[in-house]
Amino acid sequence: MPTRTLSRTVLAASLVGALAVGLTGATATARTSTPLDGAPGIGDPYWPLDGNGGIDVASYAISHRYVLATKRLSGRTRIELTATQDLRSFSLDFLLEVTKVTVDGERAAYAKTDGGHELRITPARSLVAGTEHRVVVTYADKPGRHAYAGERNWLASSREVVTMNEPHMAPWWFPANDHPLDKALVDVKVQVPRGREVISNGELKGREVGKRWTTWHWRADEPMVPYLAFFAAGDFAIEKGTRRGLPWLVAVSELLSPRDQRASMRLMKRTPEVVAALEKDLGDYPFSVVGGITTGLDPGFALENQTRPTYPAVGGSYVSLVVHELAHQWFGDDIAVQHWRDIWLNEGFASFMEWRWAETHGGRSGAATLRSYYDGVAASSGFWDVVVGDPGAERVFDAAVYGRGAMTLQALRNRVGDRVFWRVLRTWIREQRGGNGSSAEFEALAARVSGQDLTSFFQAWLRTPEKPAATADNGLA
Repeated sequence: MPTRTLSRTVLAASLVGALAVGLTGATATARTSTPLDGAPGIGDPYWPLDGNGGIDVASYAISHRYVLATKRLSGRTRIELTATQDLRSFSLDFLLEVTKVTVDGERAAYAKTDGGHELRITPARSLVAGTEHRVVVTYADKPGRHAYAGERNWLASSREVVTMNEPHMAPWWFPANDHPLDKALVDVKVQVPRGREVISNGELKGREVGKRWTTWHWRADEPMVPYLAFFAAGDFAIEKGTRRGLPWLVAVSELLSPRDQRASMRLMKRTPEVVAALEKDLGDYPFSVVGGITTGLDPGFALENQTRPTYPAVGGSYVSLVVHELAHQWFGDDIAVQHWRDIWLNEGFASFMEWRWAETHGGRSGAATLRSYYDGVAASSGFWDVVVGDPGAERVFDAAVYGRGAMTLQALRNRVGDRVFWRVLRTWIREQRGGNGSSAEFEALAARVSGQDLTSFFQAWLRTPEKPAATADNGLA
Protein backbone atom coordinates (compact mmCIF):
# COMPACT_ATOMS: atom_id res chain seq x y z
CA MET A 1 0.00 0.00 0.00
CA PRO A 2 1.59 3.33 -1.02
CA THR A 3 2.43 6.04 1.46
CA ARG A 4 -0.16 8.82 1.27
CA THR A 5 -0.29 12.41 2.49
CA LEU A 6 -3.96 12.61 3.42
CA SER A 7 -4.13 10.22 6.36
CA ARG A 8 -4.13 12.98 8.97
CA THR A 9 -7.10 14.69 7.32
CA VAL A 10 -9.00 11.44 6.87
CA LEU A 11 -8.30 10.44 10.47
CA ALA A 12 -9.65 13.75 11.72
CA ALA A 13 -12.74 13.37 9.56
CA SER A 14 -13.24 9.83 10.81
CA LEU A 15 -13.23 11.15 14.35
CA VAL A 16 -15.79 13.82 13.45
CA GLY A 17 -17.99 11.19 11.84
CA ALA A 18 -17.65 8.91 14.83
CA LEU A 19 -18.57 11.65 17.27
CA ALA A 20 -21.60 12.50 15.13
CA VAL A 21 -23.07 9.08 15.89
CA GLY A 22 -21.84 8.87 19.47
CA LEU A 23 -18.59 6.98 18.88
CA THR A 24 -15.25 7.83 20.50
CA GLY A 25 -11.52 7.30 20.11
CA ALA A 26 -11.10 7.22 16.29
CA THR A 27 -7.39 7.72 15.55
CA ALA A 28 -4.78 5.63 13.81
CA THR A 29 -2.76 5.08 16.97
CA ALA A 30 -5.43 4.95 19.66
CA ARG A 31 -7.01 1.68 20.78
CA THR A 32 -10.51 1.08 22.02
CA SER A 33 -11.31 -1.64 24.51
CA THR A 34 -14.00 -2.97 22.18
CA PRO A 35 -14.02 -2.71 18.36
CA LEU A 36 -16.70 -0.33 17.11
CA ASP A 37 -18.88 0.04 14.05
CA GLY A 38 -17.34 2.67 11.78
CA ALA A 39 -19.53 5.73 11.28
CA PRO A 40 -21.69 5.75 8.11
CA GLY A 41 -20.44 9.26 7.24
CA ILE A 42 -17.14 11.09 7.25
CA GLY A 43 -18.56 14.24 8.83
CA ASP A 44 -19.69 16.50 5.99
CA PRO A 45 -22.63 18.64 7.17
CA TYR A 46 -24.26 18.81 3.74
CA TRP A 47 -24.46 15.07 3.07
CA PRO A 48 -24.02 13.19 6.36
CA LEU A 49 -23.83 9.77 4.66
CA ASP A 50 -21.02 10.74 2.28
CA GLY A 51 -17.75 8.99 3.08
CA ASN A 52 -17.33 6.72 6.06
CA GLY A 53 -15.66 6.71 9.47
CA GLY A 54 -12.85 4.39 10.45
CA ILE A 55 -11.19 3.76 7.08
CA ASP A 56 -8.65 5.42 4.79
CA VAL A 57 -8.61 4.06 1.22
CA ALA A 58 -5.33 3.86 -0.69
CA SER A 59 -6.52 2.38 -4.00
CA TYR A 60 -9.42 1.04 -6.04
CA ALA A 61 -8.91 -1.64 -8.70
CA ILE A 62 -12.18 -1.75 -10.65
CA SER A 63 -12.90 -4.61 -13.08
CA HIS A 64 -16.24 -4.50 -14.94
CA ARG A 65 -18.27 -5.86 -17.81
CA TYR A 66 -20.82 -3.44 -19.21
CA VAL A 67 -23.56 -4.47 -21.63
CA LEU A 68 -24.66 -1.37 -23.50
CA ALA A 69 -27.86 -2.89 -24.89
CA THR A 70 -29.23 -3.84 -21.45
CA LYS A 71 -27.40 -1.17 -19.39
CA ARG A 72 -26.23 -3.89 -16.99
CA LEU A 73 -22.98 -3.59 -15.06
CA SER A 74 -21.23 -6.52 -13.40
CA GLY A 75 -17.83 -7.01 -11.87
CA ARG A 76 -15.83 -6.39 -8.75
CA THR A 77 -13.72 -3.78 -7.03
CA ARG A 78 -10.62 -4.49 -4.96
CA ILE A 79 -10.05 -1.86 -2.28
CA GLU A 80 -6.83 -1.43 -0.33
CA LEU A 81 -7.50 0.42 2.90
CA THR A 82 -6.20 1.14 6.39
CA ALA A 83 -8.35 0.93 9.49
CA THR A 84 -8.14 4.22 11.38
CA GLN A 85 -9.83 2.80 14.48
CA ASP A 86 -10.55 -0.64 15.90
CA LEU A 87 -13.47 -1.80 13.78
CA ARG A 88 -16.11 -4.45 14.24
CA SER A 89 -17.66 -3.30 10.96
CA PHE A 90 -17.31 -0.49 8.43
CA SER A 91 -19.23 0.99 5.52
CA LEU A 92 -18.66 1.83 1.88
CA ASP A 93 -20.92 4.07 -0.22
CA PHE A 94 -22.51 1.84 -2.85
CA LEU A 95 -25.95 1.52 -4.43
CA LEU A 96 -25.75 -1.67 -6.53
CA GLU A 97 -26.77 -5.21 -5.60
CA VAL A 98 -23.86 -7.09 -4.02
CA THR A 99 -23.26 -10.83 -4.36
CA LYS A 100 -20.07 -11.33 -2.33
CA VAL A 101 -17.64 -9.51 -0.06
CA THR A 102 -14.26 -10.70 1.21
CA VAL A 103 -11.84 -9.05 3.61
CA ASP A 104 -8.26 -10.31 3.38
CA GLY A 105 -9.48 -13.31 1.42
CA GLU A 106 -12.14 -14.39 3.92
CA ARG A 107 -15.86 -14.06 3.33
CA ALA A 108 -17.42 -11.16 5.20
CA ALA A 109 -21.03 -10.52 6.17
CA TYR A 110 -22.65 -7.52 4.50
CA ALA A 111 -25.94 -5.64 4.46
CA LYS A 112 -27.42 -2.55 2.84
CA THR A 113 -28.40 0.23 5.25
CA ASP A 114 -29.57 3.85 5.17
CA GLY A 115 -31.88 3.48 2.22
CA GLY A 116 -29.46 1.27 0.29
CA HIS A 117 -26.63 3.83 0.09
CA GLU A 118 -24.40 2.25 2.74
CA LEU A 119 -22.80 -1.17 2.28
CA ARG A 120 -22.12 -2.26 5.86
CA ILE A 121 -19.34 -4.90 5.96
CA THR A 122 -18.63 -7.10 8.99
CA PRO A 123 -15.36 -9.02 8.53
CA ALA A 124 -14.72 -12.42 10.07
CA ARG A 125 -12.15 -10.77 12.34
CA SER A 126 -12.23 -7.24 13.71
CA LEU A 127 -9.81 -4.75 12.16
CA VAL A 128 -7.15 -3.20 14.36
CA ALA A 129 -6.40 0.50 14.05
CA GLY A 130 -3.40 1.16 11.82
CA THR A 131 -3.56 -2.17 9.95
CA GLU A 132 -3.90 -2.53 6.17
CA HIS A 133 -6.55 -4.67 4.52
CA ARG A 134 -7.81 -5.81 1.13
CA VAL A 135 -11.56 -5.69 0.57
CA VAL A 136 -13.13 -7.23 -2.56
CA VAL A 137 -16.76 -6.48 -3.43
CA THR A 138 -18.54 -8.39 -6.23
CA TYR A 139 -21.79 -7.12 -7.73
CA ALA A 140 -24.18 -7.07 -10.69
CA ASP A 141 -27.05 -4.67 -11.31
CA LYS A 142 -28.57 -2.02 -13.54
CA PRO A 143 -27.28 1.29 -12.11
CA GLY A 144 -30.11 3.27 -13.67
CA ARG A 145 -32.51 1.76 -11.12
CA HIS A 146 -30.93 3.61 -8.23
CA ALA A 147 -31.16 7.07 -6.68
CA TYR A 148 -29.44 8.84 -3.80
CA ALA A 149 -29.90 12.32 -2.28
CA GLY A 150 -32.58 13.03 -4.87
CA GLU A 151 -30.18 12.25 -7.72
CA ARG A 152 -30.47 9.69 -10.54
CA ASN A 153 -27.02 10.00 -12.02
CA TRP A 154 -26.68 7.07 -14.41
CA LEU A 155 -26.41 8.59 -17.91
CA ALA A 156 -26.76 5.92 -20.58
CA SER A 157 -28.42 4.94 -23.83
CA SER A 158 -28.26 1.60 -25.61
CA ARG A 159 -25.20 2.87 -27.50
CA GLU A 160 -23.24 4.94 -24.96
CA VAL A 161 -22.68 5.45 -21.25
CA VAL A 162 -20.71 8.07 -19.31
CA THR A 163 -20.32 8.22 -15.53
CA MET A 164 -20.17 11.95 -14.85
CA ASN A 165 -21.78 13.90 -12.03
CA GLU A 166 -21.04 15.92 -8.89
CA PRO A 167 -21.04 15.74 -5.89
CA HIS A 168 -21.96 12.05 -6.24
CA MET A 169 -21.18 9.51 -8.95
CA ALA A 170 -18.98 6.70 -7.62
CA PRO A 171 -21.72 4.77 -5.74
CA TRP A 172 -23.51 4.07 -9.03
CA TRP A 173 -20.55 2.05 -10.35
CA PHE A 174 -18.02 1.17 -7.65
CA PRO A 175 -17.98 0.94 -3.83
CA ALA A 176 -16.12 3.93 -2.43
CA ASN A 177 -15.30 6.14 0.52
CA ASP A 178 -17.18 8.82 -1.34
CA HIS A 179 -15.94 12.15 -0.06
CA PRO A 180 -13.21 14.59 -1.20
CA LEU A 181 -11.29 14.00 2.05
CA ASP A 182 -10.23 10.51 0.93
CA LYS A 183 -8.30 10.53 -2.33
CA ALA A 184 -7.06 7.20 -3.69
CA LEU A 185 -5.38 5.69 -6.73
CA VAL A 186 -7.84 4.37 -9.32
CA ASP A 187 -7.28 1.55 -11.82
CA VAL A 188 -10.16 0.78 -14.22
CA LYS A 189 -10.76 -2.22 -16.48
CA VAL A 190 -13.99 -2.31 -18.46
CA GLN A 191 -15.04 -5.09 -20.85
CA VAL A 192 -17.44 -4.08 -23.61
CA PRO A 193 -18.70 -5.72 -26.81
CA ARG A 194 -15.97 -5.96 -29.41
CA GLY A 195 -15.69 -2.88 -31.58
CA ARG A 196 -16.66 -0.45 -28.82
CA GLU A 197 -14.27 1.93 -27.07
CA VAL A 198 -13.81 2.75 -23.37
CA ILE A 199 -12.29 6.02 -22.13
CA SER A 200 -11.31 6.68 -18.50
CA ASN A 201 -8.89 8.64 -16.33
CA GLY A 202 -5.15 8.57 -16.74
CA GLU A 203 -3.24 6.49 -19.27
CA LEU A 204 -4.39 3.59 -21.43
CA LYS A 205 -2.39 0.65 -20.12
CA GLY A 206 -3.67 -2.02 -22.46
CA ARG A 207 -6.45 -3.41 -24.61
CA GLU A 208 -7.31 -7.09 -24.91
CA VAL A 209 -9.44 -7.99 -27.94
CA GLY A 210 -11.39 -11.24 -27.87
CA LYS A 211 -13.92 -12.81 -30.21
CA ARG A 212 -16.89 -11.07 -28.59
CA TRP A 213 -15.48 -8.69 -25.99
CA THR A 214 -12.71 -6.13 -25.64
CA THR A 215 -11.22 -5.16 -22.28
CA TRP A 216 -9.81 -1.64 -21.91
CA HIS A 217 -7.41 -0.92 -19.04
CA TRP A 218 -6.85 2.62 -17.76
CA ARG A 219 -4.82 3.79 -14.78
CA ALA A 220 -4.16 7.22 -13.25
CA ASP A 221 -0.80 7.91 -11.63
CA GLU A 222 -2.10 10.30 -8.98
CA PRO A 223 -4.74 9.78 -6.25
CA MET A 224 -8.16 11.29 -6.91
CA VAL A 225 -11.47 12.06 -5.23
CA PRO A 226 -14.02 9.28 -5.98
CA TYR A 227 -16.48 11.47 -7.92
CA LEU A 228 -13.68 12.43 -10.34
CA ALA A 229 -13.18 8.82 -11.45
CA PHE A 230 -15.15 7.99 -14.60
CA PHE A 231 -15.51 5.79 -17.61
CA ALA A 232 -17.33 6.23 -20.91
CA ALA A 233 -18.16 3.39 -23.30
CA GLY A 234 -19.50 3.47 -26.84
CA ASP A 235 -18.20 4.50 -30.24
CA PHE A 236 -15.54 7.22 -30.02
CA ALA A 237 -13.02 8.83 -32.33
CA ILE A 238 -9.73 9.10 -30.43
CA GLU A 239 -6.76 11.36 -31.10
CA LYS A 240 -3.59 11.76 -29.05
CA GLY A 241 -0.21 13.42 -28.99
CA THR A 242 2.36 15.15 -26.79
CA ARG A 243 2.95 18.84 -26.18
CA ARG A 244 5.99 20.05 -24.27
CA GLY A 245 6.43 16.58 -22.77
CA LEU A 246 2.80 16.27 -21.60
CA PRO A 247 0.87 13.38 -23.23
CA TRP A 248 -2.71 14.21 -24.23
CA LEU A 249 -5.60 12.06 -25.40
CA VAL A 250 -9.04 13.28 -26.47
CA ALA A 251 -12.15 11.49 -27.66
CA VAL A 252 -15.41 12.46 -29.37
CA SER A 253 -18.58 10.40 -29.54
CA GLU A 254 -19.57 9.08 -32.94
CA LEU A 255 -23.21 9.40 -31.91
CA LEU A 256 -22.89 13.06 -32.87
CA SER A 257 -23.52 14.28 -36.39
CA PRO A 258 -20.41 14.50 -38.61
CA ARG A 259 -20.50 18.28 -38.31
CA ASP A 260 -20.70 18.17 -34.49
CA GLN A 261 -17.97 15.55 -34.39
CA ARG A 262 -15.60 17.78 -36.33
CA ALA A 263 -16.41 20.83 -34.19
CA SER A 264 -16.06 18.89 -30.96
CA MET A 265 -12.73 17.41 -31.99
CA ARG A 266 -11.41 20.89 -32.85
CA LEU A 267 -12.39 22.04 -29.35
CA MET A 268 -10.96 18.96 -27.60
CA LYS A 269 -7.66 19.36 -29.46
CA ARG A 270 -7.25 22.84 -27.94
CA THR A 271 -6.73 21.15 -24.57
CA PRO A 272 -2.88 21.22 -24.67
CA GLU A 273 -2.92 24.88 -25.70
CA VAL A 274 -5.20 25.79 -22.81
CA VAL A 275 -3.06 23.88 -20.32
CA ALA A 276 0.05 25.73 -21.51
CA ALA A 277 -1.70 29.08 -21.01
CA LEU A 278 -2.90 28.13 -17.51
CA GLU A 279 0.61 27.05 -16.55
CA LYS A 280 1.88 30.59 -17.14
CA ASP A 281 -0.25 31.78 -14.21
CA LEU A 282 -0.57 28.69 -12.03
CA GLY A 283 2.67 26.79 -12.50
CA ASP A 284 3.15 23.25 -13.72
CA TYR A 285 0.10 21.18 -14.60
CA PRO A 286 -0.39 18.87 -11.61
CA PHE A 287 -0.86 15.49 -13.34
CA SER A 288 1.06 13.22 -15.71
CA VAL A 289 -1.46 13.21 -18.60
CA VAL A 290 -4.29 15.41 -19.85
CA GLY A 291 -7.22 15.17 -22.23
CA GLY A 292 -10.96 15.48 -22.67
CA ILE A 293 -13.99 13.67 -24.01
CA THR A 294 -17.18 14.88 -25.67
CA THR A 295 -20.17 12.63 -25.07
CA GLY A 296 -23.02 12.08 -27.51
CA LEU A 297 -25.45 12.00 -24.61
CA ASP A 298 -27.00 15.12 -23.07
CA PRO A 299 -25.66 15.68 -19.54
CA GLY A 300 -26.43 19.40 -19.61
CA PHE A 301 -23.05 20.27 -18.08
CA ALA A 302 -19.31 19.59 -18.29
CA LEU A 303 -17.33 18.00 -15.46
CA GLU A 304 -13.70 18.16 -14.36
CA ASN A 305 -12.99 14.42 -14.21
CA GLN A 306 -9.33 14.16 -13.22
CA THR A 307 -6.94 14.28 -16.22
CA ARG A 308 -9.84 13.98 -18.70
CA PRO A 309 -12.84 16.31 -18.30
CA THR A 310 -16.12 15.33 -19.94
CA TYR A 311 -18.12 17.75 -22.09
CA PRO A 312 -21.44 17.94 -23.92
CA ALA A 313 -21.35 18.89 -27.60
CA VAL A 314 -21.07 22.69 -27.55
CA GLY A 315 -19.35 23.43 -30.87
CA GLY A 316 -15.78 24.28 -31.69
CA SER A 317 -15.52 27.82 -30.30
CA TYR A 318 -16.56 27.38 -26.66
CA VAL A 319 -12.98 27.53 -25.38
CA SER A 320 -14.00 29.14 -22.08
CA LEU A 321 -15.66 25.87 -21.05
CA VAL A 322 -12.41 24.00 -21.66
CA VAL A 323 -10.56 26.68 -19.67
CA HIS A 324 -12.99 26.22 -16.77
CA GLU A 325 -12.68 22.42 -16.61
CA LEU A 326 -8.91 22.43 -17.04
CA ALA A 327 -8.51 25.10 -14.36
CA HIS A 328 -10.30 22.63 -12.10
CA GLN A 329 -7.35 20.27 -12.51
CA TRP A 330 -5.57 22.67 -10.12
CA PHE A 331 -8.64 23.91 -8.21
CA GLY A 332 -10.91 21.01 -7.32
CA ASP A 333 -8.87 18.01 -8.47
CA ASP A 334 -5.30 18.54 -7.24
CA ILE A 335 -6.59 20.68 -4.35
CA ALA A 336 -9.95 19.22 -3.36
CA VAL A 337 -12.40 20.86 -1.00
CA GLN A 338 -12.24 20.06 2.71
CA HIS A 339 -16.05 19.96 2.86
CA TRP A 340 -18.68 20.71 0.25
CA ARG A 341 -19.40 24.10 1.84
CA ASP A 342 -15.96 25.15 0.50
CA ILE A 343 -17.16 24.68 -3.09
CA TRP A 344 -16.38 28.29 -4.10
CA LEU A 345 -12.70 27.29 -3.97
CA ASN A 346 -13.48 25.04 -6.95
CA GLU A 347 -16.07 26.92 -8.96
CA GLY A 348 -15.11 30.50 -8.18
CA PHE A 349 -11.46 29.83 -9.01
CA ALA A 350 -12.26 28.02 -12.28
CA SER A 351 -14.66 30.81 -13.28
CA PHE A 352 -12.03 33.44 -12.50
CA MET A 353 -9.56 31.65 -14.78
CA GLU A 354 -12.14 32.03 -17.58
CA TRP A 355 -11.95 35.79 -16.94
CA ARG A 356 -8.18 35.58 -17.01
CA TRP A 357 -8.24 33.71 -20.34
CA ALA A 358 -10.39 36.46 -21.86
CA GLU A 359 -8.08 39.11 -20.44
CA THR A 360 -4.99 37.52 -22.03
CA HIS A 361 -6.67 36.63 -25.34
CA GLY A 362 -7.99 39.96 -26.57
CA GLY A 363 -11.01 40.31 -24.28
CA ARG A 364 -11.78 42.70 -21.49
CA SER A 365 -9.76 42.80 -18.28
CA GLY A 366 -10.73 40.97 -15.13
CA ALA A 367 -11.30 44.34 -13.44
CA ALA A 368 -13.72 45.35 -16.20
CA THR A 369 -15.56 42.02 -15.93
CA LEU A 370 -15.92 42.46 -12.17
CA ARG A 371 -17.27 45.96 -12.60
CA SER A 372 -19.74 44.80 -15.26
CA TYR A 373 -21.06 42.08 -12.94
CA TYR A 374 -21.26 44.46 -10.00
CA ASP A 375 -22.99 47.29 -11.87
CA GLY A 376 -25.29 44.97 -13.79
CA VAL A 377 -26.88 43.12 -10.88
CA ALA A 378 -29.26 45.09 -8.66
CA ALA A 379 -28.86 44.96 -4.90
CA SER A 380 -32.34 43.40 -4.70
CA SER A 381 -31.34 40.43 -6.86
CA GLY A 382 -31.30 36.96 -5.32
CA PHE A 383 -27.77 36.69 -6.69
CA TRP A 384 -26.60 38.50 -3.55
CA ASP A 385 -28.61 36.30 -1.15
CA VAL A 386 -26.29 33.31 -1.42
CA VAL A 387 -23.69 32.96 1.34
CA VAL A 388 -20.88 31.96 -0.98
CA GLY A 389 -18.63 30.64 1.78
CA ASP A 390 -21.36 28.26 3.00
CA PRO A 391 -24.20 28.13 0.43
CA GLY A 392 -25.99 25.04 1.77
CA ALA A 393 -26.59 21.73 0.03
CA GLU A 394 -29.56 23.11 -1.92
CA ARG A 395 -27.50 25.92 -3.47
CA VAL A 396 -24.06 24.33 -3.62
CA PHE A 397 -23.92 24.84 -7.41
CA ASP A 398 -25.87 28.09 -7.54
CA ALA A 399 -24.75 30.55 -10.21
CA ALA A 400 -23.67 32.92 -7.43
CA VAL A 401 -21.09 30.41 -6.20
CA TYR A 402 -19.47 30.62 -9.63
CA GLY A 403 -20.02 34.33 -10.37
CA ARG A 404 -19.54 35.81 -6.92
CA GLY A 405 -16.67 33.39 -6.32
CA ALA A 406 -14.88 34.78 -9.36
CA MET A 407 -15.78 38.33 -8.29
CA THR A 408 -14.21 37.68 -4.89
CA LEU A 409 -10.91 36.74 -6.49
CA GLN A 410 -10.82 39.72 -8.85
CA ALA A 411 -11.78 42.02 -5.97
CA LEU A 412 -8.92 40.49 -3.95
CA ARG A 413 -6.64 41.16 -6.91
CA ASN A 414 -7.77 44.80 -6.95
CA ARG A 415 -7.30 45.07 -3.19
CA VAL A 416 -3.79 43.57 -2.82
CA GLY A 417 -2.38 44.31 -6.28
CA ASP A 418 -1.64 42.08 -9.24
CA ARG A 419 1.82 40.87 -8.19
CA VAL A 420 0.76 39.94 -4.67
CA PHE A 421 -2.47 38.33 -5.90
CA TRP A 422 -0.67 35.87 -8.17
CA ARG A 423 1.76 35.13 -5.35
CA VAL A 424 -1.25 34.26 -3.19
CA LEU A 425 -2.59 31.81 -5.80
CA ARG A 426 0.81 30.23 -6.43
CA THR A 427 1.45 29.85 -2.72
CA TRP A 428 -1.98 28.24 -2.26
CA ILE A 429 -1.23 25.75 -5.03
CA ARG A 430 2.23 24.95 -3.65
CA GLU A 431 1.20 24.56 -0.03
CA GLN A 432 -2.04 22.60 -0.62
CA ARG A 433 -0.79 20.45 -3.50
CA GLY A 434 -2.29 16.98 -3.60
CA GLY A 435 -4.49 17.62 -0.57
CA ASN A 436 -7.60 19.46 0.53
CA GLY A 437 -8.35 23.07 1.33
CA SER A 438 -10.96 25.07 3.18
CA SER A 439 -12.11 28.64 2.74
CA ALA A 440 -10.75 29.51 6.18
CA GLU A 441 -7.31 28.23 5.14
CA PHE A 442 -7.33 30.25 1.93
CA GLU A 443 -8.41 33.39 3.73
CA ALA A 444 -5.62 32.98 6.29
CA LEU A 445 -3.07 32.37 3.55
CA ALA A 446 -4.18 35.45 1.59
CA ALA A 447 -3.77 37.60 4.71
CA ARG A 448 -0.36 36.08 5.47
CA VAL A 449 1.04 36.48 1.94
CA SER A 450 -0.38 39.98 1.41
CA GLY A 451 0.42 41.22 4.90
CA GLN A 452 -3.06 42.78 5.09
CA ASP A 453 -6.00 42.32 7.43
CA LEU A 454 -8.62 40.89 5.04
CA THR A 455 -11.22 39.95 7.65
CA SER A 456 -13.83 42.50 6.59
CA PHE A 457 -13.09 41.87 2.89
CA PHE A 458 -13.90 38.17 3.08
CA GLN A 459 -16.80 38.83 5.42
CA ALA A 460 -18.37 41.09 2.80
CA TRP A 461 -17.76 38.79 -0.16
CA LEU A 462 -18.19 35.30 1.30
CA ARG A 463 -20.39 35.48 4.36
CA THR A 464 -22.75 38.44 3.99
CA PRO A 465 -25.96 37.80 1.98
CA GLU A 466 -26.06 41.25 0.42
CA LYS A 467 -24.27 43.26 -2.24
CA PRO A 468 -20.83 44.41 -0.98
CA ALA A 469 -20.34 48.14 -0.65
CA ALA A 470 -18.33 49.75 -3.45
CA THR A 471 -15.32 50.58 -1.27
CA ALA A 472 -11.57 50.29 -1.64
CA ASP A 473 -11.52 47.79 1.24
CA ASN A 474 -13.85 45.56 -0.82
CA GLY A 475 -11.69 45.93 -3.94
CA LEU A 476 -14.32 47.97 -5.73
CA ALA A 477 -13.21 51.61 -5.58
